[in-house]
Amino acid sequence: MSVASVSALEWRAMTENDLDGVVEVAKVSFPDHPEDRICFANRLDLNPRGCYVLSDDAGTVRGYLVAYPWKRYAAPALNVLIDAVPDDAETVYLHDLALHPSTRGGGYTRQVVEALADAAKADGYRMISLVAVNNASGFWARNGFEVQNPPGMAEKLASYGEDARYMERALG
Repeated sequence: MSVASVSALEWRAMTENDLDGVVEVAKVSFPDHPEDRICFANRLDLNPRGCYVLSDDAGTVRGYLVAYPWKRYAAPALNVLIDAVPDDAETVYLHDLALHPSTRGGGYTRQVVEALADAAKADGYRMISLVAVNNASGFWARNGFEVQNPPGMAEKLASYGEDARYMERALG
């Protein structure tokens, strides 16, 4: 990818046509945490407002973010379909944020995290939560997230790997 094409990347709303590209970025970004295309389609159906892709002018997906309303101190199991957003959702759960390795370092993540924060706040949520994997807790801390250790969380995070951390960001 040339520098010129990197500068042309923009975040936009995810569509069903983007799902194959999302899966490809997920495969290279999270090889130890695979998720099927149907799971990404499920999350897009649940909350289109929380699904974004980073793409070039040709529509090639170079990154994505998937988020949806969820319960606090809970993390859905990986690669599992969700029937519905819980009626008592308290937070916006940032399920996934990934950039293709060739796109990393361009300053794109803060843009979409702030867009998600603005949308979540506008929808009345007071926080965003996530599970940091692949030693990413420092990255998330730089984006305003803090590690939380509620009772029972360690057991819930076991399927995410040894370095998994549940984190939250309060929304002003």
